[in-house]
Amino acid sequence: MKSDIEIARAAVKRPIQEIGKKLGISPEDLVPYGHDKAKISADFIARIAGRKDGKLILVTAINPTPAGEGKTTTTVGLVDGLNRIGKNAAVCIREASLGPCFGIKGGAAGGGYAQVVPMEDMNLHFTGDFHAITSAHNLLAAMIDNHIYWGNALGIDTRRVTWRRVMDMNDRALRQVVSSLGGVANGFPRESGFDITVASEVMAILCLASDLNDLERRLGEIVVGYRRDRSAVRARDLKADGAMAVLLKDALQPNLVQTLENNPAFVHGGPFANIAHGCNSVMATRTALKLADYVVTEAGFGADLGAEKFFDIKCRKAGLKPAAAVIVATIRALKMNGGVARDDLGQENIAAVKAGCVNLGRHVENVRSFGVPVIVAINHFHSDTQAEIDAVKAYVDELGEEAVLCRHWAEGSAGIEELSHKVAALADEGKARFAPLYPDEMPLVEKIETVVKRIYRGAGISADTSVRAQLRQWEEEGYGHLPVCMAKTQYSFSADPALLGAPVDHVVPVREVRLSAGAGFVVAICGDIMTMPGLPRTPAAEHIFLNEDGMIEGLS
Repeated sequence: MKSDIEIARAAVKRPIQEIGKKLGISPEDLVPYGHDKAKISADFIARIAGRKDGKLILVTAINPTPAGEGKTTTTVGLVDGLNRIGKNAAVCIREASLGPCFGIKGGAAGGGYAQVVPMEDMNLHFTGDFHAITSAHNLLAAMIDNHIYWGNALGIDTRRVTWRRVMDMNDRALRQVVSSLGGVANGFPRESGFDITVASEVMAILCLASDLNDLERRLGEIVVGYRRDRSAVRARDLKADGAMAVLLKDALQPNLVQTLENNPAFVHGGPFANIAHGCNSVMATRTALKLADYVVTEAGFGADLGAEKFFDIKCRKAGLKPAAAVIVATIRALKMNGGVARDDLGQENIAAVKAGCVNLGRHVENVRSFGVPVIVAINHFHSDTQAEIDAVKAYVDELGEEAVLCRHWAEGSAGIEELSHKVAALADEGKARFAPLYPDEMPLVEKIETVVKRIYRGAGISADTSVRAQLRQWEEEGYGHLPVCMAKTQYSFSADPALLGAPVDHVVPVREVRLSAGAGFVVAICGDIMTMPGLPRTPAAEHIFLNEDGMIEGLS
């Protein structure tokens, strides 16, 4: 089997204008970035706003493990499969962050014969959206320090500046820094730090904005810090919102590329799901829904993070109503949840599969609790045995749902036809009765506890008095209606990444809370989760290079 990058390099791509034509987009409504990618113009998006929406299908997964689950691969494969059986379908996924590309997770284009291309471009600089987000974020940071330097007319308390800087790279050395050292000419020293770009509120705003006016309004609402009387200072107070919107004007337009089988792919935005809200942009999803009968999208990591935030933040804020959900699992990952070491995953172990299925079962129950019909996709690995596959199918059958074996990684759309037929039928039945987990009017701390108790099955939260007081203060300031965005390890339902399976009655420690007033949610940072990741002992960057022909090797 060829590597992902070899498969992508051998792809027979069609000119991006042909991909646009499949969706009824004329060449003049595309802004080409070379021959194989383009942005969709804002004018075109505005013209189609009155069209009827297609059906929205979410692909989510069990908790990720080193064994692999293949959520993006299944998302891409399902769209190819739907088109193979005669449906008009498009995929909406997130852009890749350079941090995990050069770290440990890899890219975000799918894998095997279910990929989005151009893979190298998408996993690296793509159309420059992340650079624009980084620049807009750091422009605001620079204007804060500059304002303080030139007299601080707004009376910003330098001890209470909450706006950090960002970069799109894993770098633990930048988590906590002291800035403005070196004398009077460099400003007033203060402690701050860096987050990764995908955790930036600017990223969240771009992904939740409905148009350019909404983008600028949200940017202006960003709270950057507080005065000594604890009143908030916003980006618009610094007159930064206009310039930030200028930097993001082109980045707001969705990107159009294609799958290996030349089907339309919208790739736009990229907040992480463990530290942000984990969904591609509202602009891309809404545009795709106006142009395709079926739109398949994904939410980051497992359903406890990505799907919950997709439902409680993105769908709530954008008025989206998903028609069906697919939960991806692999036999290997289920065995890891059942206690099998990574080196032993190639050996048949039906007992471990059955033990690990509790993780899958928890996710099925959770997604159903939002009123969305569910089907399970078993992403096939060559080491899977029929007895193990049958054990998963039997378990899911007992839950009252169906599990379908998928071979799209090795076979492309031909390997996912059965799931495609069943997903289309499930969406067409119209049985979805979507509703978010909690009402807007619920107090913030109760929203956090609701997610912990109903999604994580925890006993509750632990939080310092200062955290609870901060939440109450935000409620008094008019932010109590906002949803919560849980920043938590992706590897477990608990805050302990080593606690696999389906733990119950654990306590989730809420270490810190952050207000994202422009994005429209409150972030609860739980346990040891970091908003600036570090590189692993052996980063992927060590194995990425240009070969003798000038081609990139090592990307995955």
